[in-house]
Amino acid sequence: MAAPGSRGRSLSGLLPAQTSLEYALLDAVTQQEKDSLVYQYLQKVDGWEQDLSVPEFPEGLEWLNTEEPISVYKDLCGKIVILDFFTYCCINCIHLLPDLHALEHTYSDKDGLLIIGVHSAKFPNEKVLDNIKSAVLRYNITHPVVNDADASLWQELEVSCWPTLVILGPRGNMLFSLIGEGHKDKLFLYTSIALKYYKDRGQIRDDKIGIKLYKDSLPPSPLLFPGKVTVDQVTNRLVIADTGHHRILVVWKNGQIQYSIGGPNPGRKDGIFSESTFNSPQGVAIMNNIIYVADTQNHLIRKIDLEAEKVSTVAGIGIQGTDKEGGAKGEQQPISSPWDVVFGTSGSEVQRGDILWIAMAGTHQIWALLLDSGKLPKKNELTKGTCLRFAGSGNEENRNNAYPHKAGFAQPSGLSLASEDPWSCLFVADSESSTVRTISLKDGAVKHLVGGERDPMNLFAFGDVDGVGINAKLQHPLGVTWDKKRNLLYVADSYNHKIKVVDPKTKNCTTLAGTGDTHNITSSSFTESTFNEPGGLCIGENGQLLYVADTNNHQIKMMDLETKMVSVLPIFRSENAVVDGPFLVEKQKTLPKLPKSAPSIRLSPVTVCAGQTLQFKLRLELPSGSKLTEGVPSCWFLRAEGNEWLLQGQIPSGDIENISSQPTISLQIPDDCLSLEAIVSVSVFLYYCSADSSACMMKAILFSQPLQITDTQQGCIAPVELRLLFGDFFKCMS
Repeated sequence: MAAPGSRGRSLSGLLPAQTSLEYALLDAVTQQEKDSLVYQYLQKVDGWEQDLSVPEFPEGLEWLNTEEPISVYKDLCGKIVILDFFTYCCINCIHLLPDLHALEHTYSDKDGLLIIGVHSAKFPNEKVLDNIKSAVLRYNITHPVVNDADASLWQELEVSCWPTLVILGPRGNMLFSLIGEGHKDKLFLYTSIALKYYKDRGQIRDDKIGIKLYKDSLPPSPLLFPGKVTVDQVTNRLVIADTGHHRILVVWKNGQIQYSIGGPNPGRKDGIFSESTFNSPQGVAIMNNIIYVADTQNHLIRKIDLEAEKVSTVAGIGIQGTDKEGGAKGEQQPISSPWDVVFGTSGSEVQRGDILWIAMAGTHQIWALLLDSGKLPKKNELTKGTCLRFAGSGNEENRNNAYPHKAGFAQPSGLSLASEDPWSCLFVADSESSTVRTISLKDGAVKHLVGGERDPMNLFAFGDVDGVGINAKLQHPLGVTWDKKRNLLYVADSYNHKIKVVDPKTKNCTTLAGTGDTHNITSSSFTESTFNEPGGLCIGENGQLLYVADTNNHQIKMMDLETKMVSVLPIFRSENAVVDGPFLVEKQKTLPKLPKSAPSIRLSPVTVCAGQTLQFKLRLELPSGSKLTEGVPSCWFLRAEGNEWLLQGQIPSGDIENISSQPTISLQIPDDCLSLEAIVSVSVFLYYCSADSSACMMKAILFSQPLQITDTQQGCIAPVELRLLFGDFFKCMS
């Protein structure tokens, strides 16, 4: 069916009639009156001489969750359609999703309703289909989504705000628009009456749309979109927000799970670990065996007691709040999408960790939860349990001000504390303004550090530029962590897929790691490393390691700040772990048999100590003119025959995809060593062909590395280079 003639395609054509309807609804008392008003409105709009018709989806757009592209005038005839114009970074768009989920549970395509997400990106990074795929998975979006990367439909309809809903009738005729979040009642009212109106006229069809969920094609993984990570400075355990699995993991520093709490499905329940549930948790903070969790989509702050093995709620009421002042007791105080938490200290200077600072992304503010009675800067004494706004007006702005309540933030998503002088501040990753800001712990003054620009209303001053202060550019940073040892701040520059480092004294911001490419390289130097929308980071091992939640790669990566190498923390379970959520691992490769002709090279012994990481760098050279065989994976294997305890929780094998960019193999020596001497072997299998592919072959080599394990702390160990020139004499160097 061809698109009918239209009387103009912008949403402004609906404005006069819909405004009159909404004024009339304000005076309506009963549900019957409201239903009748909407029915009469539809009679009026449906009777227009010409439909206010939506444009057809342009050809060539990329679609998700469908078997094939959808046409408004071929596939959607006879349906009430809701177009959700969204961009996946936007907290208001995230807030709208539960309303859409509820609507989908009430009406299906068989009832005549279909929701289509029209992704209209704010940031360049959000135009990339793979990144939209990750967001669709993170937020459990199961309706069709189209990537309108050039915002062509957005512009034709003159949409001006994220999110915007446009409700269509069965002819592609526009009926209603809803701008922003918080319109659930109207959404259900308009949709239900539109379905009734057109069913009464026999214009609703019950045929199904071909849905093919992207999530059904995902391989299993121990982590799913981990959002944040923190370290227990006493035990060196890590706490990971395994956001996509809706659970919290407590792991030892070798990656072995001690506790898994919550998951695999979202929920909101306190109690013992085996019963407790979360919904897309983000920020985590641990002290004295107590973990506080920003339970983001439940709009709660949760408390995990590791000794009692219980979860409780300490702030929030379980539904999204709109209060921008606060002041009630935590469990009575509504809050909105808390994204990160960090411990602080009240003005008494005696107690430690008696304040929990909260990045309240949903109201664009920084809040505080009093874990004990105390004072905030420029505040009177507050009682234990009070939860209130500390900084931010609630307006979405990039506004700095000496008065914290007059400052403006834009979806603050990461916090870190530098309590010592001369800093004495909170660092804030303010994602939607693409800045890092500071809040003074002495007087609450909010100041700019790096990124953005001077106009507080411009939230589009983003980029990827190293520089000083306002000349540096970031793109939607989600995490920060303070390095007390070096007086440096590390930033998860999420949409640039990089880790940046900032000197707060000079305001100089430079790239520390990440090429900007999202292809997952598991072991590499800082300069060769890759990330994919990293969301959180923390300092551990007395300042030696920087742990990064590499969100879209579903990994925790370890950056050694001394050796400048990056490796992956393996996540694995033991028989004694308290695990209630899923733990899915990929099938490990089988070690092929070494050919008799394969050379075996014994390296010089290396002295190591418990907790150290030993790295093997592959440096393999093919004969001139040769290339790796396509379709046959060259690979490496790590073994410790007779000392298998050395490899527990390690990554035992991997592929060699590119001879010009070869992997670095990491081996972390366990804390509990069962022997002081061991031999680790690295087997390498290379499949390669001549340049014209007239001859192909497989070559293998075995490197044996003797280890001498000592209790004495060792200095940095130089990586062991495994050098090999195939077709020539074999060489290796330590």
